[in-house]
Amino acid sequence: MNDFTKNIAQPLFNQDKINDLLRQEIERAVNDLLEAELMTLMQEAAGIPAILKLVLIIARLIPNFGEIEIQVPRDRNGKFHQHTLPDYKQHSDVLEDMVIKLYSKGVTTREIADLIEKMYGSHYSPAQVSNISKQMIPKVEAYHQRKLSDKFFCIYLDATYIPLRRITFDREAVYIAIGIKPTGHKEVIDYRIAPSENVENWTEMLQDMKSRGLEQVELFLSDGVVGMKTVLEKTYPKAHFQRCLVHVMRNICAKVRVDDRENIMNEFKQIHQQPNKEAAIKVLHAFYDKWNRAYNHVIRNLKEIEPDLLVFYSYSKQIKASIYPTNMVESFNNVIKRKAKPKAEFPNEQSLDTFIGIQAMSYNERYFNRIHKGFGQVQDTLESYFD
Repeated sequence: MNDFTKNIAQPLFNQDKINDLLRQEIERAVNDLLEAELMTLMQEAAGIPAILKLVLIIARLIPNFGEIEIQVPRDRNGKFHQHTLPDYKQHSDVLEDMVIKLYSKGVTTREIADLIEKMYGSHYSPAQVSNISKQMIPKVEAYHQRKLSDKFFCIYLDATYIPLRRITFDREAVYIAIGIKPTGHKEVIDYRIAPSENVENWTEMLQDMKSRGLEQVELFLSDGVVGMKTVLEKTYPKAHFQRCLVHVMRNICAKVRVDDRENIMNEFKQIHQQPNKEAAIKVLHAFYDKWNRAYNHVIRNLKEIEPDLLVFYSYSKQIKASIYPTNMVESFNNVIKRKAKPKAEFPNEQSLDTFIGIQAMSYNERYFNRIHKGFGQVQDTLESYFD
């Protein structure tokens, strides 16, 4: 039985004594390593004078062990630099990275400060945490100004609402554009914040995207924002427009009796489950005939937007399921809302912009090398839609 085994046997059933013993052993091991590191260097380079003094540094380690005294040896000429322990700056960088990751997950600055202290023994005030998160502001600004790819096969447009305080507190619109390139790679192209959703803000956002290099788009997908199709025709006249069928179905269900909703929903779903456009048209017209008498106004509105309902049938069946709903951008919206919920509200627009920018850049990094389902099978076909 060695000395360590003998020492640990006695306090085995006392957690505090075990932690104290382990702290002592870690402290002894670290200092032995530092001394051995210097002695090795002295043996390899005989010109370095003997140890002049020991400098005591107080460091904090993993939780439960508290502080240990580290005796860092110094040579007479100050040439020795230890490699056993990471520099304090490296430790600080790790903590700052942790702060930014926690902030991006929706954890409040006060909660982050408490977590950092419990996990690492380093005291960060909520104000310090806030200042660290502000280091992302230049990166978010660069994200908004970056050069864009010249072509996207499809772009999903949608807005979500997040609580924001200007002078007073209110929910404001976050406009989001997510695209899939002809290669099948998806990307949060950009976003912007405004008090409400309207075509003027969408126009500015689309024009900005075009000025940054996005020249060609084959297909846009969006909900029923009034005037959206006109805006798209002006900015990208060659692009096609698909109205999100999920939004259309929701709008229909909101205008019919509760007893009829299940039947209407099941029948409307059949429209996007047909083998081709001709079959889908027959199903759609049968839907008109069946429900026109009971809901004439609903069917009349549906007929007005019919040209935008079945555009997705013009493309390969492998990607059909991805280009009739706006699920992709709605999924991203849900992530933002879920992570923003613990914050209750954002104190200013810059704070919200930074928070969403972190989400957007993280999304783009995560999906950088992934090809969206079905798109890898039709890459050559998708490229053929562009000049």
